[in-house]
Amino acid sequence: MASKTGAFVTGSILRHTVVMSLSSGAGLLAIFFVDLADLYFISLLGHEALAAAVGYAGTLLFFFTSISIGLAIAMGALAARALGAGDEGRARHVAGSIAAIIAVLGIASTVLVLLFADTMLTLIGATGEAHDYALSFLRIAAFGTPFLMLGMAGGALLRAHGDARRAMTTTLSAAAINAVLDPLLIFTAGLGLEGAAIATVIARITLFAVAWRPIIAIHDGVERPSFASVREDARAVSAIAGPAMLTNIATPIGFAFITRMMADFGTQAVAGYAVIGRLTPFAFCFVFGLSGAVGPIVGQNFGAKRFDRVREAMYVALAIVALYVVAVSGLLYLFREGIADMFNTAGEARDLVFLFCGPLSLAFFFNAALFTTNAAFNNLDRPVYAAALNWGRHTLGTIPFAWLCAQYMGADGVLIGQYAGGAIFAVASVWLAFRLIDGHARGAPPPTFRTVIEQVRPAQWPFSNWRP
Repeated sequence: MASKTGAFVTGSILRHTVVMSLSSGAGLLAIFFVDLADLYFISLLGHEALAAAVGYAGTLLFFFTSISIGLAIAMGALAARALGAGDEGRARHVAGSIAAIIAVLGIASTVLVLLFADTMLTLIGATGEAHDYALSFLRIAAFGTPFLMLGMAGGALLRAHGDARRAMTTTLSAAAINAVLDPLLIFTAGLGLEGAAIATVIARITLFAVAWRPIIAIHDGVERPSFASVREDARAVSAIAGPAMLTNIATPIGFAFITRMMADFGTQAVAGYAVIGRLTPFAFCFVFGLSGAVGPIVGQNFGAKRFDRVREAMYVALAIVALYVVAVSGLLYLFREGIADMFNTAGEARDLVFLFCGPLSLAFFFNAALFTTNAAFNNLDRPVYAAALNWGRHTLGTIPFAWLCAQYMGADGVLIGQYAGGAIFAVASVWLAFRLIDGHARGAPPPTFRTVIEQVRPAQWPFSNWRP
């Protein structure tokens, strides 16, 4: 049912957004819970260097997870658009092409980690025992990368088919396997950090198997790719997947800079940042789920040329995000002491956890807004906007702010600066997303960066005749 002009939301859009977000968020909650449990079990070993190693290794693995997210976005966007237009054959065709591309990239990513993990760890500041532990972890966990990429893409394809329940089951199954194997391999088998890495690989294989079985057996959602079909679809796939990967790679690169800055303040600071890095996605998993769910909703309505519903989906998403972030931030503040004690944090690490669990977590709303608009851009034929804004947020909006704040506030300043610069890019992203939607609705040409700059630039200033 279409909404009336000026209405804030409609029941159908709200219900669809919430259902898809909850299903996606519940699955992500399970994955992020296991990541958090990994760090918890490792912290029980009582060795500070191990917690720091998890932080260093997680920073590098997040790089490949971000590539996986970008490929999943392409899978969901292209399949949802084809399904929204009623072309199931096209949806099967493109799913096969993307799966083949993902398999190749996953294998290449594994080789890259095996060859250059030592150098990459050194670049982000890992030294001594923390470096050696992280290297040992990465050389095992890297073998799960192809399965992670294919599994996440499979989940996106299930959501594009509207199968939210099975998309959730894929991540829940992988999380359950990891949760069971972690304590068995870490403690019972006495493998320590390497046991956690082995559990991660097995869980990612599970993710892949559980995701693709219903796609093939129930939805008939993929056709066997050939070299010719991949080559035929490569341009359409790269138009979404390339910018989407570029967009998501910006996040781990920004985190790598922050990890390197934290390393200057010692192992405790890195260990504290590792706790925050695991706690953040767990606490705000619904936000990640919503950004993944709103993409197919936008894509289907864009394919059907229902721009009123596209606009409403964005309003709903941003409103839900704001309420959720406020509620979760309140809970983090109430339980901050228990959270810090759970991970045996002390000194600088404890101070950082307390800082994040205080008012600073409210600033995650700006990250969430950027995630939501990125999903919209990727489904509105403007993935380059998402790439540009995300890179801006994690470079110009992170590095100078974090460095400057660190000069006056130490490790706390690194964390504060990371969030401070992001607000500027989030506001710009929301404004541009709604302008793009309105342009499509009017049939007007989509905005370019030149027209955006011209509209926000003052009418009279010393460089008013300049043209970018």
